[in-house]
Amino acid sequence: MRFIKPQNFTAANAWDALDISSLNDATVRLHWTDKPYKWHVNNGEEVLVVIDGAVDMHYRKDGNELIHRLEVGDICHVEAGDEHVAHPDGVARILVIERACSV
Repeated sequence: MRFIKPQNFTAANAWDALDISSLNDATVRLHWTDKPYKWHVNNGEEVLVVIDGAVDMHYRKDGNELIHRLEVGDICHVEAGDEHVAHPDGVARILVIERACSV
């Protein structure tokens, strides 16, 4: 058994992660970041939970860029094929569940 206090997790680089578990073909990771990721499309579904901080999720729908603010406790379900990029507002810690070897 392991207990994790997310607010204590820091990393040397944006989007570095603490590997928590592998469940079948999915990974559960706690990410620390203070910089945006990159525009990308996952090869499967992805679930993000904001644990600390706030994140602006940029995504494209029908050729338009939209932004949705995620705050502590908010969950974002990204379907396969959704083009998106997460922009933290300052430092954020994000729990990410996604297919292993995803972008």
